[in-house]
Amino acid sequence: MDLLDLGEVGSGCEDENCGLASAFPENCSNQACQWEEPVFGLIELVCVTVIYIPLMLFGLLGNILTILVVWLRPHMRSSTYLYLSSMAVSDLLILLLLPLDLYKLWRPRPWPLGDLACKLTMFLSECCTFCTILHITFLSLERYLAVCWPITAKTLVTRRRTRALIGCLWLGAAVSAAPVLVMVGAEDEKEKNGWDERCRCTHYAVSSGLLSAMMILSNLYFLIPLCILGLVYSLIGRTLWLRPQSSRRDQSHRHTVKMLGVIVLAFVLCWLPFHVGRTIFSLSLGTGSDRQEYFNLVSSVLFYLSAAVNPLLYNLMSARYRHAVHSLIHTHSHTPSHRLRTLTSQPVWTGGIITGGCFTKAEL
Repeated sequence: MDLLDLGEVGSGCEDENCGLASAFPENCSNQACQWEEPVFGLIELVCVTVIYIPLMLFGLLGNILTILVVWLRPHMRSSTYLYLSSMAVSDLLILLLLPLDLYKLWRPRPWPLGDLACKLTMFLSECCTFCTILHITFLSLERYLAVCWPITAKTLVTRRRTRALIGCLWLGAAVSAAPVLVMVGAEDEKEKNGWDERCRCTHYAVSSGLLSAMMILSNLYFLIPLCILGLVYSLIGRTLWLRPQSSRRDQSHRHTVKMLGVIVLAFVLCWLPFHVGRTIFSLSLGTGSDRQEYFNLVSSVLFYLSAAVNPLLYNLMSARYRHAVHSLIHTHSHTPSHRLRTLTSQPVWTGGIITGGCFTKAEL
């Protein structure tokens, strides 16, 4: 579930701006803001479901493979792939929230999971959103050091420091998203047929100004990194294309930068509508029309597409990644038969590592 949902769950007629992550506020045409029926028609809901389910399965598989490839193949544990594997964890968590988002499209209320789940799902979505942005930004800065200041990069960029920095990025994202735990909650709302529980933005968040502050922070989390990325890749491009192309190291840098450039481009294209909508909402330009609701829906689809598409980009752009994935799949597909054959044999030392209950030669 992405933060676009907060516009749907966070609207109350007492204040039409109660919605952190929606591109536009709900159209509260009556005091109760009834949601007995889904916002969208059956055809739209079926189409979104047909898109969401394969997207989720593809994204889960791809991101899990990325994590396994980096952590089970020592030669893939470069600083670049450490960032990418951590970003895959963030994307994986976002995709795990997708079924709940889909459920809410079909049945906007009542909220079935209680107050704690309401707070945690919104917090996790916001935290992972911030974390993905921070990973892309710091990975690009690391590439800038490697290309433009290679001697400095050799001293500063180590696996240990990269792991520590990744931990700090997660901590920073969690701290930045922490206000969401106060801003949202499951509240009972009186309806014609009784009481319905809704996961929504609290009135305290609106009256205290916390909602407005969080929306500003969220937009800054996108705009500032976007400016940094534009500057960094301009400097990297100028440095690489002014150098002779005979250097093998520079050729490797060019290939890595091309892959990261495609990742950044996909990130911007998928997230730009989401943040444009947020900006319109924060300026109170939205009127809750059907067109704006469809804009929100498209933004949500692009949000999940961003979380699912990165492994495909790695596979298309990096032969190293393709070979590592193929090696991982090939190895594990042969593991059961290999273990069955070796259970009846005596352990023999071949100077390798222990796998499947016996000593075999290391693959890497």
